[in-house]
Amino acid sequence: MTFDAGPCLLAKADDRAFEDCLAIRALDQAGFEQWLQTAPPSSRAWVERHQFRPQKGAVLMLPGATDFAPVILVGLGEAGSLQGPDPWGWALVAERLPPGCYFIDGDMPSQAQMMAGLGWALAHYRYDPYLQNQPDRPLRQLIIPDAGARIAAMRDAKAIALVRDLVNSPANDMLPGDLERVARDLAQSWSADIEVICGEQLLAQNFPTIHAVGRASSDAPRLIDIRWGSPDAPRLTLVGKGVCFDSGGLDIKPASGMRLMKKDMGGAAHVLGLAQRIIDDDLPVRLRVLIPAVENAIAGNAFRPGDILRTRKGLSVEIGNTDAEGRLVLCDALAWACEEKPDLLLDFATLTGAARVALGPDLPALFTADHALAESYAKAAIHTGDPLWRLPLWDAYLEYLDSPIADIANAGDSPFAGAITAALYLSRFIEKGQCWAHFDVYAWAQKPRPGRPMGGEAMALRASFEVIKNRYTAS
Repeated sequence: MTFDAGPCLLAKADDRAFEDCLAIRALDQAGFEQWLQTAPPSSRAWVERHQFRPQKGAVLMLPGATDFAPVILVGLGEAGSLQGPDPWGWALVAERLPPGCYFIDGDMPSQAQMMAGLGWALAHYRYDPYLQNQPDRPLRQLIIPDAGARIAAMRDAKAIALVRDLVNSPANDMLPGDLERVARDLAQSWSADIEVICGEQLLAQNFPTIHAVGRASSDAPRLIDIRWGSPDAPRLTLVGKGVCFDSGGLDIKPASGMRLMKKDMGGAAHVLGLAQRIIDDDLPVRLRVLIPAVENAIAGNAFRPGDILRTRKGLSVEIGNTDAEGRLVLCDALAWACEEKPDLLLDFATLTGAARVALGPDLPALFTADHALAESYAKAAIHTGDPLWRLPLWDAYLEYLDSPIADIANAGDSPFAGAITAALYLSRFIEKGQCWAHFDVYAWAQKPRPGRPMGGEAMALRASFEVIKNRYTAS
């Protein structure tokens, strides 16, 4: 877990940094038409001969001319997309160009340079610690003129790579004890405090649902609690679902449904990656990270369908399905988080397949009752090119979780609105007036794409960082 964007993103120390580098002129459709008006006739003819158009990721090397320096044209696609700026076109460019050094030619806003750097850096990401013979990694270097943009791109890439590495790790090396080890190493590197409540201590300290879900595993359940920042700063709490492997419990998943369940700790990976990003920028917050880490395994002491569990909040829960375990571990952690009354509470979880049915694998679902917070996320998603979509906390659907013998059921019989009912379940454990948002993320790239190899993926992380940064550093 040591991805470093530094070697592929260079700073412009002085003009000599450009001596051995090739210029890249990035153009959207409008910029391309402007460029054509000022380009020499020979360059225009070359562009027409090769039928270059500025589609995303398009690349064309222009030959040098006495009055026009050698340059590589790259396409950015249409400007003004509702999805916002896109780093992945730059990842495609990086993959298409040969190894070497390049620099951005012409004026480009800082945000655009940051996007270029992020896509360029992530084009170099690989997860290969288990390969005996690791393939060569050709290095393509890009000079980012704006120092702030370069630093931001490197920090974003570092946080995203952390999420990817954690999700990609196989469960035999990422069970609750391993996740605790990673959390302790990160806390030490952050100069943060960490406490872990493990095994039977969960019962002694009133975290019964976390214990119930994880007690059948040979690797004891635990609740990881990391704190960083000034105690006087506004309180920001991040809660991440850390189900390190999910068999489904006694309501066991089929083999096809279990194959990717190493990624069911993707929420924990997200809050650790987001914490890394916050700490790298030294944001003025009192950060708390809570991770209920469990394996949903099968043994004689596994919790059963029909069981009734008590929760930290005091509500009783009838178990409709042992495969709806994520909301059980989260509800105790969220209830504890609310006891401190943080200014902002965010949770991330690979919670439901229903969110994927509704929005597909690339678009995480956002749930919040706070309209101002939702609006800030909508703006941040566009500005950062980090998409998400708000789904409603539709209270009427709580009836799907009615139980005749408990305060609530963790799963009902209805096939409808699964992502919404899961979010509504969590909302029962949030204190009235608490500013809270829940993210139902897939945390996985289904197929390889430029800058996004198949495997673990960070979602809504950059948008969340922007919301947090704007909230706590606004002048």
